[in-house]
Amino acid sequence: MKAIQYKAYGGPEVIEEVEKEQPVPSPAEVLIRVHSIGMNYADIARRQGAYVVPTPLPFFPGSEIAGTIEAVGGEVTRLQPGDRVAALITDGGYAEFAAVHEQAVIPIPDSLDFDQAAAFPLQGLSAYHVLKTMGRLEQGENVLVHAAAGGVGGIAVQLAKRFGAAKIIATASTPEKLNYAKELGADVLINYTEAGWEQKVLEATDGRGVDVAMEMAGGEIFSRTLDCLAPFGRLVVFGSASGEPSRLQAGRLMGANQSVIGFFLPQIMKRRDLMQQSLEELFAFMETGGLKLPIGDVFPLAEAARAQSLMQERKTTGKLILRPDPSSSS
Repeated sequence: MKAIQYKAYGGPEVIEEVEKEQPVPSPAEVLIRVHSIGMNYADIARRQGAYVVPTPLPFFPGSEIAGTIEAVGGEVTRLQPGDRVAALITDGGYAEFAAVHEQAVIPIPDSLDFDQAAAFPLQGLSAYHVLKTMGRLEQGENVLVHAAAGGVGGIAVQLAKRFGAAKIIATASTPEKLNYAKELGADVLINYTEAGWEQKVLEATDGRGVDVAMEMAGGEIFSRTLDCLAPFGRLVVFGSASGEPSRLQAGRLMGANQSVIGFFLPQIMKRRDLMQQSLEELFAFMETGGLKLPIGDVFPLAEAARAQSLMQERKTTGKLILRPDPSSSS
């Protein structure tokens, strides 16, 4: 089968398409013929050797897939060949086939195509668990969503509204992105490239601050976000996009009973029961039209290097999809 691998760390030039032996499912696994693959910035971080955990070489990237089941292991009981499914895996998704544990697989509703099903597991689960599992968002609380026009941020705005947030404060870097966040349901729009944005967050909450803040930039953004936190507020860290270290004096949290919480999606993936339940809930939101996730460009698997280059250069909008068979989308 065809697959994409990284033989070294570096730029898009280290991406190559190779022939690899088709996997054989273990007793608890299913073999999926992959129709659509979701692309993520984590794939680029893996390629650069800059991911949050070490990336062994050679590495086969890809964590979001959707397709049809070709075969099932002897212990699999709830799935069968021909089922349309999606899965979130740790690696190996940039390929024509993938062997996946039964508990990491979820059937796709008839109303969704493969591209839609592959587009949201990583970002959708991240937004869901940052808000609900780690942030413990309660109805009537205020939420701060940074990069609200991005993949995780855009889903978080929609989920926060569905979870009953009183006020959703969205930050982004351009008027166009802020308008997009407003269309998704944000109540307050703030350009974080302008000085004093944290004061605007406080003004929007009558000086109290937000109950839950989503933070993935690090450095100075982390510190200023902490300034926006209400008493008993929870700041959830799920990235460090700036590359700058975040500094925290723990005693700073004591006066207002505040919390700083870390989130790493692979830990959720180890809890198969928790992942299954949240995936089903997210699919239900999508099926009823309660969750929008725009699909951007679609590329053949063989053009993975070009697709990653465009993504890295911020020349794309919406979710990028790879297809081993470019003609397949339903």
